[in-house]
Amino acid sequence: MSADLAASDSGEESPLRYAQNDVGELCGSFWYNRVLEMAKRFEVIDHTADIGIAAYGADLKEAFANAAYALFSLMIDLKGVGDANCYDVEVTAEDRAELLVAWLNELIYLSEVENVLFKRFEIGELDETRLRASCCGEKIDPARHKMKVGVKAATYHMLQVKEECVEGVGESERGFRVQVLFDI
Repeated sequence: MSADLAASDSGEESPLRYAQNDVGELCGSFWYNRVLEMAKRFEVIDHTADIGIAAYGADLKEAFANAAYALFSLMIDLKGVGDANCYDVEVTAEDRAELLVAWLNELIYLSEVENVLFKRFEIGELDETRLRASCCGEKIDPARHKMKVGVKAATYHMLQVKEECVEGVGESERGFRVQVLFDI
């Protein structure tokens, strides 16, 4: 295996690993694309009436944090948002998929009630039915923060939480992909 560098959504460089054959060429674009997908934080999913995201992470905590980051990225350009105000969040649900919806809906609720935008998510505990996290952002300043999309709620339509395996030559890389559509 050899390493290459690619820019992440935040502009920082992050290591990517991919398989090479004996002459140094990439082995199969499918696996290379899957590794690239696991290295990015999220992607936007177009839907007829709503908008969705697929978020990725090396573990479930990172995937849930990236889903939250994607949610607020849909709402506003996060480059102009600070992270001085932190809130503790705890949600419970019947399973991981319902937990993802509960997590994102709690963030939407807090954003509306507290008039805050979040940009940093540190998940301390996450199991099958419970999540505890610290979410940091700042109060909405209409002079500085121009909203892009108003998100009403995370929905159960096309909801997915799954572990995926990206196989290379001689080793496998595992990660999580979560997908959710938002009512806008």
